Amino acid sequence: MAPMAALLRTALNTTSYLAPRLAGRAAFAVFRRPAGRSRPRPDEREVLAAARTGRITVHGTSVVTYRWGDGIRPVLLVHGWSSRASRFSYFVTALCELGYSPVSFDAPGHGDSSGRGVTIRELREAIGQLHAQYGRFEAVVAHSFGVLATFFALRDGVEARRVVGIGGVAEFGHVLEGFRAMLGLRERIIGELRGHVERTLFPGEPDIWRRLDATYRPEEIDADVLLFHDENDDMVPLSQSRALVRAYESRSDEEGTGVRLVVTRGLGHRRILADPEVVAAAVDFVRSERTRLQPEPQPQPRSVSDGPVTGPRSGSAVL
Repeated sequence: MAPMAALLRTALNTTSYLAPRLAGRAAFAVFRRPAGRSRPRPDEREVLAAARTGRITVHGTSVVTYRWGDGIRPVLLVHGWSSRASRFSYFVTALCELGYSPVSFDAPGHGDSSGRGVTIRELREAIGQLHAQYGRFEAVVAHSFGVLATFFALRDGVEARRVVGIGGVAEFGHVLEGFRAMLGLRERIIGELRGHVERTLFPGEPDIWRRLDATYRPEEIDADVLLFHDENDDMVPLSQSRALVRAYESRSDEEGTGVRLVVTRGLGHRRILADPEVVAAAVDFVRSERTRLQPEPQPQPRSVSDGPVTGPRSGSAVL
């Protein structure tokens, strides 16, 4: 364990015996802060420079927004934890070539935005403001924690025709457990952290922990869903995308909505965003017409990293 993490573990665990609420509040301050502020990579700078930038205010924090194209046929890009909008540069290029207008933002405490941390409530607010500005999205493409935030926003009135989730988190409890395990914290601290979130972020809102999960009430999401997840993702386990599949394949297909999962090999949690075949498959999904997904027989073995994706089966993993 790194020296800083060991120091935090000792301080928080000790405080939890003497002042549990204080420990929960302090743990939340650590929890909401990203591990460093990433910078644009060399292969992202040209795309980033071509964007029209703007600013919105999210709970008092100045947030940088990006838009490519003329604003018609908007596609929202939602980055993950400790990341930034520029990580979608390959998606931006592919979408612009087809006449879409990619729209994105650096979350509070990330990229070029102000602040020192972010909450899922603030992500929902940022997504909502961009939805108010651009209208219904042709699609939302989200990565990692951004997937969780996207579904939270969709159940709060944001509209999108399609959703692409990449290495996505489905359950908020998974994030909390990962945080607890990483620092070696007592279970009681996580309980107090939950109480702090309930009191300060969502006061008076019932059943908030279930509503934070992307798997909650899938019938409320009127969008086709395509998921990509690497079998050896070292940050978010494949089981998270499988949980989304189980939830969303239960929707009635009378409205034509469906869910698909593509499992990749050898791309991990980050390189998957730059894989040409993942990008091509995702963009093809964005531009395709909605059709009712039919049950498929056992899928043929295939990997995105091994060859083109010609049609992942409904609710299946393609290797």
